[in-house]
Order: sequence, then structure tokens, then C-alpha cells
Amino acid sequence: MKREFFETDDGCRLAYVDAGRGVPFLWQHGLGADQSQPAEVLPPLEGIRRITLECRGHGESALGNVDAISIAQFADDAIALLDHLGIERAVLGGISLGAAVALRLAVTRRERAAALILARPAWTDEPAPARLRIYRDVAGLLEAHGASEGRRHLEASSRFREIERISPDNAASMRGFFERPDPASTIALLDRIPAQGPGVSRDDIGGLALPTLVVANDHDYVHPLETAVALAGWIPGAELRRITSKTVSRRQYVDEFGQTLSDFLTPMREHA
Repeated sequence: MKREFFETDDGCRLAYVDAGRGVPFLWQHGLGADQSQPAEVLPPLEGIRRITLECRGHGESALGNVDAISIAQFADDAIALLDHLGIERAVLGGISLGAAVALRLAVTRRERAAALILARPAWTDEPAPARLRIYRDVAGLLEAHGASEGRRHLEASSRFREIERISPDNAASMRGFFERPDPASTIALLDRIPAQGPGVSRDDIGGLALPTLVVANDHDYVHPLETAVALAGWIPGAELRRITSKTVSRRQYVDEFGQTLSDFLTPMREHA
């Protein structure tokens, strides 16, 4: 899918996709991914305008100043994109890291949020979830040993073996980081983002008053079911939907994810 570009106030060139017409839906990717990840699970929906920003250091977006790499900066960049496109309000959503960005925006920029979708969330209100430590392991090994040797060290570690037992899909993602074309960018992202959080409190999350969908699955070490259950319990009126894990069946995962998104988004299209 063709990407377009815009430049932030600090001079970082960022890529984005703007597809379809209708209700704006900011639909964000996970850590290390690009626009193709959220696109895979969102079927073409008439009346829905899918917008995905490739965050700094992801896809075709520049990394920019390494010291600026943060969930907060990614959220600010998303608002800058909506401003660039002339969009006042949008459905905000994302997968994993994208869910953290969307959650931050829903709390800190409530006037811009029409609804919220948190898919396979990895964060609640706390920074540095223990299960994200594996990303920092990858960053350290990649920096210390390079791609080939670093991957061997990772595969020999007890933490990686536990992840592979619970969630082979997560394990495959960890291996994939050693194949990214820009190791310096990968190290910067994996060292910084997992040590952070969305920068909002439980009270902030509990004060949200907008239609909310939380999507979760089992067999997912990095995105445990209990994280999604907690968020759905804190947000008044939130709907929790469980779908099949990629570990069980990628086809079922994609089909069920797409149907879940369609079920949530279609009424918004009809009442826009």
C-alpha cells in the first residue's frame, strides 16, 4: 500500500497510510512492526477511513533524535498527523504498542477521541511491564554480539525458552528483530520503549467515558490476557472480546480479529 509522508515540527520525516473514506480510524501498529500489521486484521470497511502512522524508527519513517523516542512522542506525532490531515476527532486504536499510544491519547487528548480500541495490550498504567523485559534482552544482545551471535545467545536463554513454550508467535517476533535492516534503530527502540509506559494513571483510565473495545487472546506471553481484562474492568462500559491466538491458528486470528473490529466500527459509521 502506498505511503505518504509529512514532517514533524522537529524535522522528523514520518510515513503514513490514509485509506478509504468515512469515519477516521487511527489504527496503530506494534513495536517493531509497520502499517501492514494493523492492515492485516482490518478488512476493507465501507465508510471507515483507516489511518496508520508508522512511528519513528518503524517502516519507512525516520528515527529522528534518539532521545525523543517514547510512547509520549509517538502519541504527539499521531496528533500531528491528524492535524496535518485536518481531522478533529477519530476512533483511536492500536495493537500492543499501538494500544498504549491510543490509550495515552484517549486520556490526554479526550477531545480528539470518538472511541477507543485496545488490541492485545501490553501495558496498563505501569511502566516497564516484566514481560517486556525480553525486548531489552534483544537490544542488549544485538548491541553486544551483532545479529547472528546475538540471536544464538537469545535462543539459549531461559526467558526466551519460556516464551517459545507459551507463545511461538512471540518467539518468532523476537528472532525477527535480529533481521531488521537498521540494528542501531532496533536497539534504540527496544531499549527505550519497553522501559516506559503510557504515562497515565488508573484513575485516568477509569475516568474515560467513550465507547471502548478491548481485544485479547490466550497463548500470548507479551500480551497476557490479564492485562486486557484489567483494562476492560477499569474503563466504564468497555467491551472485552477474546479471539483465537496466532499460536493456535493465524487464519482464525485474522478472521476473528477482523469480524470483531467490523462489529465495533460499523455502528459508528452508521451514526456518523
